[in-house]
Amino acid sequence: MTDELPLPAAFRLRADDNLTVHQDGRVLLGGAPYRLVRLAGPAAALVGEWLAGKPVGDGRAAGLLARRLVRAGLLHPVPPLDGPRPAVTVVVPVRDRAGELARCLAGLPGGVAVIVVDDASADPEAVAEVVRAAGARLVRRPVNGGPAAARNTGLAHAGTDLVAFLDSDCVPGPDWIEGLLPHFADPAVAVAAPRITADRPGQGLFARYENEHSALDMGPRESIVRPGAVVSYLPSAALLVRRAAVGAGFDESIRVGEDVDLVWRLAADGHHVRYDPSVTVGHQHRTRPRQWLAQRIQYGGSAGPLAVRHPDKLPAVAVPAASAAAWALLVARRPVAAAALTAGTTALVAHRLSEWSDRPWQQAALIGTGSTLRTVEVLGRTVTRAWWPLAVPLAAAVPRLRLPLAAAAVLPTVLAHRRTRPALPLLPWAAVRLTDDVAFSLGLWRSCLRERTTRPIRTRLWWHSRDGVTPSGGWGR
Repeated sequence: MTDELPLPAAFRLRADDNLTVHQDGRVLLGGAPYRLVRLAGPAAALVGEWLAGKPVGDGRAAGLLARRLVRAGLLHPVPPLDGPRPAVTVVVPVRDRAGELARCLAGLPGGVAVIVVDDASADPEAVAEVVRAAGARLVRRPVNGGPAAARNTGLAHAGTDLVAFLDSDCVPGPDWIEGLLPHFADPAVAVAAPRITADRPGQGLFARYENEHSALDMGPRESIVRPGAVVSYLPSAALLVRRAAVGAGFDESIRVGEDVDLVWRLAADGHHVRYDPSVTVGHQHRTRPRQWLAQRIQYGGSAGPLAVRHPDKLPAVAVPAASAAAWALLVARRPVAAAALTAGTTALVAHRLSEWSDRPWQQAALIGTGSTLRTVEVLGRTVTRAWWPLAVPLAAAVPRLRLPLAAAAVLPTVLAHRRTRPALPLLPWAAVRLTDDVAFSLGLWRSCLRERTTRPIRTRLWWHSRDGVTPSGGWGR
């Protein structure tokens, strides 16, 4: 297990954005899921030195502590930049799209081995011509097997310990592989991925939305990648992987969501997967309405197969039971009961925090307020992203639910627009986001029917996290 591997001595550590330190470093609050970690005096001193910029240093105990805090999402590893640079093979799966492939290959650095896997293109000669012009190696598949099968074919032909997967509609810069390589100085790292951004800013409505809210863009925050983390999965548009960790590669029986499946399998086996947004790769987004909608429906279609393979990781939404119950009481027009439940939950959290905080009630109120607001936003987004086929007839049948359900659908969009401040004004942005959610849900429900599962539309409730303070989460972005 990689958890038994100390973080290398030369690594440094950086605090996560939401980390707060209390009692002279003996209490850490943050991570994903949000938790409280208590440290003994020597461990607290070590963490203080790390946050001041010192490397992890020698000693198995220090390395294992660093590993634990990195896995919890409290700290992020900063690998040394002067380490060795192992050879990398780039695998590019493609089916037709010769023009996009040419742009992709032109962006790769010189001297790197490139394998293009033609997954049974209708015009194989057009693809072959682009590959020859780029000086890459061509491997042809006689029968179309999908992206997973094409990547696995390239993986089998690669002769290096590290392999980069790059989709043919990506436009990479010359330094993206170089930017991710330092992460592999940690033997526990199986995958590292860059941030996927728009190759060219578009001017149409869908293009402007994609510029800032692409389903491939995992956002600006660095993260370990696993269920429950800030970044819970990665797209396979651009990935750098360690062959020894990924084994045979992707599950070829999954046409969509094979990248999520791979990351979750690796995380379950104890490997580390890193998302590094300081490294970026451009992507030629689909911005024509018909193509854009088809892609969103396709993304939603991954929910069913993933739920069958990872049944405990894919509810529609996971929220604190107390916060969900308080909102349910408000919807039921029981404000006094809702207030009493919220006050009781706050008191319990304050009691738990009183052991280390000199302001437990203030701290508990901040945590409770954040959890309550996040819960309503997550639940509301789930109404439009997964539950609307149930919510619409329910609202029609029960008049008193119409206003709460309408508010649940609208409020998250307003809050998200206020928080992210996209370039698009609220109304057009909200219209595209609602279209995004509905299209995704069409694929989600279709996949649930096909796989005969309800897991992607269920709710998971919990009272507290194993480490003492509650997180929140959900499916999709």
